[in-house]
Amino acid sequence: MSTQQTGAIRKQVQLPLSVAFRISLLNIRVRFLRALITAAGVMLGIAFFTAVRAAALYAPPIDPNDPAAIETATRQTWLVVMSLLMSTVGISNSMLMAVTERYKEIGTMKCLGALDSFVVKLFFLEAGMLGVVASAIGFVVGWGLVFIINLFRLGAAVWGAASLLELLALLGQAMAVGVVVTVVATILPAIRAAKMPPAAALRVEV
Repeated sequence: MSTQQTGAIRKQVQLPLSVAFRISLLNIRVRFLRALITAAGVMLGIAFFTAVRAAALYAPPIDPNDPAAIETATRQTWLVVMSLLMSTVGISNSMLMAVTERYKEIGTMKCLGALDSFVVKLFFLEAGMLGVVASAIGFVVGWGLVFIINLFRLGAAVWGAASLLELLALLGQAMAVGVVVTVVATILPAIRAAKMPPAAALRVEV
């Protein structure tokens, strides 16, 4: 095979990122209920994460000499870690189910020349988009609940209890944690989809 033919084949199978983005967006729209379930897991985890961190902004500083306060803070940290871990497991399970539902679709793409890296890219793009949207909603829900509770507790003083910079920093943390959790949970499903034999995938009845 000549160098020109090899280059032509390479151009056919290495699709640009924009194509992967459009396919990922279409998959989210077509399987909106599945995407909603995945996003709900991320949203709840980030809402709890944000609520715990936001409550610390409106509460007085922890006294290092107060064992009860330290124990409460440690317990809250473990609860946040466990909620994020459960969110990761739920997302991974949902994405694995998505792989099962898309056996024929993935097999068709691979038979037409899609590389394993392209299939992985599709799943990570879907996870990234869901993670960003769900994290933003989770931040609003978590911070909103804490703000309302402290509005009754502190009154008008709640407006100056946390600075805009602190809220933006918390938003950045929530977004980063949400996207990382979603992407990490997608690693195994994406690898499973990429390693799927094309011919075997096309024979599967789903």
